Amino acid sequence: MQLCANPPYPSRRSAVLADNMVATSHPLAAQAGLSMLARGGNAVDAALASAIALTVLEPTGNGIGSDAFAILWDGDALHGLNASGRAPAAWDAARFTGLKEMPFRGWETVTVPGAVSSWVALSERFGTLPFETLFEPAIHYAEDGFPVTPVIAALWARAAEELGQQPGFAETFMPQGRAPKAGEYFSSPGHARTLRLIAETKGRAFYEGEIAQEIADFAAQHGAALSLADLANHQPDWCGTISKSFDDVTLHEIPPNGQGIAALMGLGILGQTNIRDMSADDPAAFHLQIEAMKLALRDAEAYVADPAAMTGISADDLLDDAYLASRARLIDPNRAQNFGAGAPKHGGTVYLSAADASGMMVSFIQSNYAGFGSGVVVPGTGVALQNRGAGFSLDPDHQNVVAGGKRPFQTIIPGFLMQGDAPLMSFGVMGGPMQAQGHVQMVLRTQLWDQDVQMAADAPRWRVTDGLGVACETTVPAATITALRALGHNISLEAPDNAFGFGGAQLIHRLGARGYAGGSDPRKDGAAMGY
Repeated sequence: MQLCANPPYPSRRSAVLADNMVATSHPLAAQAGLSMLARGGNAVDAALASAIALTVLEPTGNGIGSDAFAILWDGDALHGLNASGRAPAAWDAARFTGLKEMPFRGWETVTVPGAVSSWVALSERFGTLPFETLFEPAIHYAEDGFPVTPVIAALWARAAEELGQQPGFAETFMPQGRAPKAGEYFSSPGHARTLRLIAETKGRAFYEGEIAQEIADFAAQHGAALSLADLANHQPDWCGTISKSFDDVTLHEIPPNGQGIAALMGLGILGQTNIRDMSADDPAAFHLQIEAMKLALRDAEAYVADPAAMTGISADDLLDDAYLASRARLIDPNRAQNFGAGAPKHGGTVYLSAADASGMMVSFIQSNYAGFGSGVVVPGTGVALQNRGAGFSLDPDHQNVVAGGKRPFQTIIPGFLMQGDAPLMSFGVMGGPMQAQGHVQMVLRTQLWDQDVQMAADAPRWRVTDGLGVACETTVPAATITALRALGHNISLEAPDNAFGFGGAQLIHRLGARGYAGGSDPRKDGAAMGY
């Protein structure tokens, strides 16, 4: 990665350089994390303070009722944490009889929230500051209020139109009968109360105490399945990582039930092509990446589920070099194709990153899935419950079929790059199905094409949709669009401010023996800050 003084893409900022770094999707959340570093905390303390603050500052993408995943380098080793929740024990396919697919909003999409457990687990194992300290910025904003940014205000207004009738939503998120406008201050006393209880009890109030009881009681009032026992039985898993190398760097992702394996597969397929002979914005390079991600995403859709349910096909099967080489051979450099799944074995999200002068680096992501998740908000708590249950299948023959106590397929993924035995880059790209595709684009731009983190974040992005469909940002050069259409890609153009469609990226890249370069995405309100 080479730092660039004259980037080729429209940008509002340069990469931020410092010994200590926080990069998030909201400036006030970045400040919250940086304040922990200034108080003697480490990168984990910074990441958690930012994550907790984001539940207040950016409710359109995450909340206390979210799931979370993390990859971190502790100075000696890499660790992976899966804090995604499971379906209520009472769920089974019969509950959804008559439906062709899982519901997308409401109580019948609510799985156990895991984010709070990630805060506790990370703090207990790696944090240095008192757990309660990490909550101070978030509680301040929840009690005293904060000005809503233009991007979040627009997403909030859109969500309010759809979710205003969901249980508890209007009471918490439409205090004047509408979503707050840009520049208006918003406060949430219930949110502050819940955060304070979580801080004081190290999460127990949320999973087995006062807040847990209020969640379970509200579920019972609406005939929902989520119970006190479901909450009490939740545990996060230290799951390690899975990986795939591209030349001298290795991309690490969280194992299934997430889509991170699709990024590894896409990178592994591309490693079998001649993409190294191409430039970053060559239409032929776009074409190869698009085709590789089609192949990877088809397989992820077909096979990825809760690992306990992935019988017959494993992550190792999907990442096998010989299998990926066979998939790469399907790519025609002269035309786009609509691929099916292969046979590897016969028979609104928020992302943030933090790094400190000791060398610790954290890649962290938490999300309600769709903006505000299920739309269900437990009165008096500020807890907006996720809609991760929508990620299940109703196909009885699919490994991802809905079942009680099972984790659904997840879209949210933190990324981490290693170079040999040394940490290189913690990064992520938000936005549903964009995430695995965004990871591949960030890795290639920073490593193969030597772009700095801010340039990579600013560069125009693309996203595979369906069949031959590809969405491209309007900032992709017209000649590239013409060339891709000539190859048979069905191109649709979307504005770069579509933060969900193309994600918002945060990246922190190590600078040799000391220091970091941080990049953040202008598609959202991203901010990289350091000292």
